Formats: sequence, structure tokens, C-alpha cells
Amino acid sequence: MPAGKSEEGKPPAVIGERELVIGFRLIGVKDTVITDEKSAARDFQKVFESGMHSLILASRKLQNGLPENLRRAAEQSIDPLVVFLPTPGAGEEPESVADLTRRVLGVSLDRLASP
Repeated sequence: MPAGKSEEGKPPAVIGERELVIGFRLIGVKDTVITDEKSAARDFQKVFESGMHSLILASRKLQNGLPENLRRAAEQSIDPLVVFLPTPGAGEEPESVADLTRRVLGVSLDRLASP
């Protein structure tokens, strides 16, 4: 399997502020979009609805600026899977793996660990 592609052959995409996107470009992610507050919702919707990505990594700041219906669709989506990341240097608390698993998969890791 070529580097940077999922099993279906759909590459990941990263969208958000320059600080977030540049880091992913440096590690080889080719499909990236640097966006700002004015065009963030339009840019995100274009990437989200393109059908070209199995995984979309987007900034949490972008998430907060999306229209309610698009934000909800992204948060509940499995294909593509959308993961919102803290913006570097923004002082945001990162989402724990347990919270991410609960939100994306609907599975509580606490219940899995109980005998």
C-alpha cells in the first residue's frame, strides 16, 4: 500500500490554520487546505463532500465556526472519518483517546475495561 493512503486508496486530508497544516505537510500529507475564518466553512464542506478522503483532520477552531448542520454531519460521519484537533499554540485541551472513541465510535473504553 502506498504511503499516506488508506486501504481504499483514499488519502487523508488536513484542513485548518497554517500552524496545523504545515506540520502535516512536513510529514508528507499532500492533501492540505490552509483556511481562514471567512472561508473555513466553505473549504471544509468542499473537502468533506468530495468523496476523495477516508480521513479528514481539521482544527477544532474550524469546528467551532461550522454551521450546526455541517458540524453535526462531520462529527457523526464515519466515511470520511473526521477528527478535530487542537490548534497548535491555542492553549486548547486535547481530546482524550477515551473521549474520541466515545464520540466517534460510540464505545466507552471504561466499559470495555470492566470485568
